[in-house]
Amino acid sequence: MKEEKREKKDLNLGGMLIRVFVSMIVLAVAAFFTPYFSITGWIPLLMAAIAIGIIDYLIERFTGFDASPFGRGITGFIVSALIIYATGFMVQGVGVSFIGSILAALAIGIINMLVPGRSVL
Repeated sequence: MKEEKREKKDLNLGGMLIRVFVSMIVLAVAAFFTPYFSITGWIPLLMAAIAIGIIDYLIERFTGFDASPFGRGITGFIVSALIIYATGFMVQGVGVSFIGSILAALAIGIINMLVPGRSVL
């Protein structure tokens, strides 16, 4: 019963919009400071935040695995890097190399440690 209430709480529109907005900020900061990872414009930034959120949700939903960079050790870090790398293929305007995805996962993990609340990726 509590699990159903938690799922409904996590799926409200306001919470999802806030999470996308925070993800956009974190991605913009990570793209600014990370070599080999770039996002050109607001629309690709929004689309990347949505794509990463959907991929993260699907992974967590079907495997029960939290894909935050430092949430599950090296495995979470690798999954986060792969999510970022896949986003580069799915969203036009996001440029990322494999090394860039690793560096971006590291940057996002550090930002997640500094920003209170639920992790972004």
